[in-house]
This record gives sequence, C-alpha cells and structure tokens, in this order.
Amino acid sequence: MKKVEAPTLEAAYAEASKVLECSISELQCEVVQHPSNGILGFLKKNAIIVATCRKEKSENKKSENQKVAKETKTAVAKEVVTTLPTEEENVATEILATVKEEISAPKDAVLDSFFEADSEDVEAYVEEDVVYDELALLIETQLKELLSKSCFEIDVVEVDVVDNTALIFIDGEDAALLIGKEGYRYNALSYMIFNWLHTKYELFIKLEIAEFLTTQQEMISNYIQPVIKKVEKEGKGKTRFLDGILVQIALEQLRERFPNKYVAVKIGREGKKFVVINEFNNPSKSNI
Repeated sequence: MKKVEAPTLEAAYAEASKVLECSISELQCEVVQHPSNGILGFLKKNAIIVATCRKEKSENKKSENQKVAKETKTAVAKEVVTTLPTEEENVATEILATVKEEISAPKDAVLDSFFEADSEDVEAYVEEDVVYDELALLIETQLKELLSKSCFEIDVVEVDVVDNTALIFIDGEDAALLIGKEGYRYNALSYMIFNWLHTKYELFIKLEIAEFLTTQQEMISNYIQPVIKKVEKEGKGKTRFLDGILVQIALEQLRERFPNKYVAVKIGREGKKFVVINEFNNPSKSNI
C-alpha cells in the first residue's frame, strides 16, 4: 500500500502505477484528497491517494489460502490418526504419509494450467468490472467539477462505463440550455467529451441530457422508415443530409436494420453528412 501525492489525480495514478510496478488498471485506489486550484493561486491542494496493486493482493491471498488448505488437510489427517483404534493406527499412519506426500508432491502441470486459466479468466473479468466502476466514478467526478464552474444549474451527473462506452446522463434546471437551439450546444458538448474520453481512455460515449437523445432517436426512427422501405424494395438507399448526433443515430439504427448490407456515412458538398445503404462489401455502389 502506497500513499501518493501529485498535482492531479491522473498524475497520482501514474505515479502509483510506477511505484507499485503495475498497470493503472491493476490499481485499487482510495482518494484521500481531491486536487484544488484554490483562489488566485492560494490554498492550492494536491491530489492524495492511497493505492494498492490488485495483482499483488490477489497473489498474496491465493498463497495464504493454499497455506491454510494444506494446514487444514494435515490437521484432519492427524485427527483421524488420534481417534482411530490402536489396531488401525498403522493404516492411519499410511494415510497421513500419503496426505503429506500429496501436499509436497509436484502438481500435474496440465491439470493445474486448466484450473489456473479458468481462475485467471474469472479474476480478469471481475477486475475489468471493478476498473470500469472506478473509471466511471472518476469521469463522473471530473464532469461534475467541470459543470460546477459553468453558469448552468445542473444537479444530476451520472456515468456508467459498459463495453468501452461511457454512458453519460446529465439533468437539471438548465438542462435545456445545455442542449441549445436545434441541439448545437449538445453537439459541441458531445464532441468535446468524446475527444477527451477517447483520447485519454479509448472510450466511446452516449450522452443523454434530460431526454434529448431519446427524443432524437425516436425522431430518426420515424424519419428512416421510407428509407428502409426503399432499401427493401430496390436494395439501396440514402438519407438526407443530417447534422451532428443525428447522422450517428441514423447510422446505428440502419446498421441494426440491415446487418448484411454496406451502411456508412458519406460526406457530400459543403461537408454535409448523410448515410448510404447498398450491397455489402461493395462500397463502389455507395454513390447513389
């Protein structure tokens, strides 16, 4: 266990990873003090964390469990010896010797590798969930800090990380102001958060502010119905020009509807985007 102090949480995690000689994903951290810029440079606070390496902890626990198991097994065998009648003591002694030999004998490499592989897979799965939970909490804390410095009244910021995607929900009295006219502020905020999280953590995002994303998904679902009918009849089709998040929603819904066709975003004149659908693996037919 190491206590680490640095100007930012990111720097603290990196330093802890270096000191404990493990990756950041293997760290188990407790934030003792969040960093603060103070006021005009005064009362500035560094980030302070207490970190341990899960891998080391897991290995120690595994070794301890094996030791306890061996001691228990030996103790049971000894108890058998002391409780059996005298005429059976020789047999019991042989049993005890067999137990001791079993404990000290080299393990079957193939059998052990089979069970160890399963154990590692389970541990990796559990650790991945733990890392996702900690990452979600870190992102949520940073988003709350960012929005607290704005002029908007936002009282709900929730983040969940699932399958390399950050699911972000923001709501509050001024949520509509974060969306802006025709969603221009939503698009800007979504683009900014995506660039931050994808560059730093290689995450994709789904940003929901109030019920804006849900509303847009329903609108696009209704809009693409004629496009779907055209593709089903003629084998190809395209959407009109779509702005911001709308093109991504249309792309996602059309790919789900036509998994065996080529569905992609194209850029037309003046940089405007639209979605095309045609025969799978034949992008040359996309200019329709």
